[in-house]
Amino acid sequence: MEVVIDLGGRPGIDCNGFCKFCYFKGVDKVEPMGCRLCSPLKKGCDYCSRAVVEIEPGFKPLDMLLFEVSRQRASFEPDVISLWANADLSCYPQLLELVSKISGGKVPVFLDYTSGKGFKNGDEAGALIKAGVRKLSFSVFSTNPALRRKYVGDRHSEAVLSNLRTFCENCDVYAMVVLIPGINDGEELEKTCRDLEEMGAKGLMLMMFANSEQQGLIFGNGPVIPGVVPHGVEELKNLSTDINKRYKMRVIGTPFWDPETGAPFALAHHKSEMKRLPAIEKSATLITSSLAYPLLSSIFRDLGDSVNVLPAKKEIGSLITQKDFWEMDIADMKERVIIPRLALAHDREIMQALRRDGKPRLVFRGPEALTVESELSIYMTRRQVLDREVAAFTSLIEQINEVGI
Repeated sequence: MEVVIDLGGRPGIDCNGFCKFCYFKGVDKVEPMGCRLCSPLKKGCDYCSRAVVEIEPGFKPLDMLLFEVSRQRASFEPDVISLWANADLSCYPQLLELVSKISGGKVPVFLDYTSGKGFKNGDEAGALIKAGVRKLSFSVFSTNPALRRKYVGDRHSEAVLSNLRTFCENCDVYAMVVLIPGINDGEELEKTCRDLEEMGAKGLMLMMFANSEQQGLIFGNGPVIPGVVPHGVEELKNLSTDINKRYKMRVIGTPFWDPETGAPFALAHHKSEMKRLPAIEKSATLITSSLAYPLLSSIFRDLGDSVNVLPAKKEIGSLITQKDFWEMDIADMKERVIIPRLALAHDREIMQALRRDGKPRLVFRGPEALTVESELSIYMTRRQVLDREVAAFTSLIEQINEVGI
């Protein structure tokens, strides 16, 4: 049982400046793309006009956050209270007071993402731990202070790394490293891994650097760093598998590989679990991302031949846009089509793109999620991941049986 609290904040503003690799860098005014929340007759809503680019007026006031916590706790007593923000949690000016009041020294608090850029001294971590912080995800980039100053924009690198050590010694810390070829990979990465293991970090997320539209820079803001070609999926997969074997930390590659669970789409690696799924009784086409396509198509090939899977060019399904639907090959597309639920396009325009050959197809949005992202599976066991996927695929198959041909 978890209480989740959004502290608000603005990328690049409420985090002491943009990191050089931040995918929100360069985002200007965004025209509504359309989404699942839009009215059928109107393209554009609060989500695809504002929330999708995390436009907020700033951090929320302390009183508002305390009220939100008390409102949720009126329904149940949580096992953990998770704090997250559109900016950097360490930059929230009243973070210590907030943690102290919501934890009361009893309920553990999870800081769900910080780079530590708001820390100025080497002893802030101790006070937060005493107040109730027990777990956090920490964007470290590198344990080399000079690299942090240059690429994270960290003004107090030594103090931040000192706080990171204190957190690692007293909390469950899951570090994140956005990998930039030639900058913080190779021997720099090995040093970071050695340092994190020596500090006592529980896990490490190796994150692929997004630098093109295909990788998800859909707001006209790419490349973030001109001339940099990010690591490929297989390269990241092999790297995370190797480091996971050699270090005591649990290591995953995101967005697409968890060596311990097989997530995302762990069913593709543990196909004996598919006997738990219901039978497919009707026919449909599934549209998915380019990264998910090999795994999702492998799963459905083993479930029969009534469902085919087609890939869009975008690597992440929730970032598929109208442009991707127009660029797809629709020759083998069936009369019933199921797309990623969070695809950023208006339903009416999706229908136009997928009917351009004159065939009267009907398009439906699928379940909220079919799998567990690797950056979430790092907190889970293999059984938890597989159970989550079986439930999600069961929901998808039930939808196919309801709307399919």
